[in-house]
Amino acid sequence: MTSKLESILAALHAALQAGLPFVTVLRGEVLPEELTADGMVILRDGEPGQPEETFSPHRWHFEHVAEVEVFVPGTVTRDAAFDALKVQIGTILAANWTAGGADWIEPMAPTTTDLPVNGADTIKAATIPVVLHFWTSDPLA
Repeated sequence: MTSKLESILAALHAALQAGLPFVTVLRGEVLPEELTADGMVILRDGEPGQPEETFSPHRWHFEHVAEVEVFVPGTVTRDAAFDALKVQIGTILAANWTAGGADWIEPMAPTTTDLPVNGADTIKAATIPVVLHFWTSDPLA
């Protein structure tokens, strides 16, 4: 049996993989030492937060914050490639807003940074928080 959270995360990962066939899409992995020219996306499971609890019927309502990390290597067109990838991720999330049984999936504004690399161009990186709204009758299931 799979928990509701795992179902949502697996469906979100699959949607990102299908929607970004030219980019490596990982889940919960360490950033590899080398990036492909098209970039990389890593889905992080994130934090469940404190659920709201309702009774009759007894349910826990989560606003679980997962993270989508985006990495684009330093090329001349890095900023444009990064922006296009970010927009495409937004389109994928909008098209899969109930993936895996979520009530809805809500992306938030990204936090961007440039990562220095010894002897190479920087990597443009961002963390996109994605709030997974869902309920369950068992907080462990």
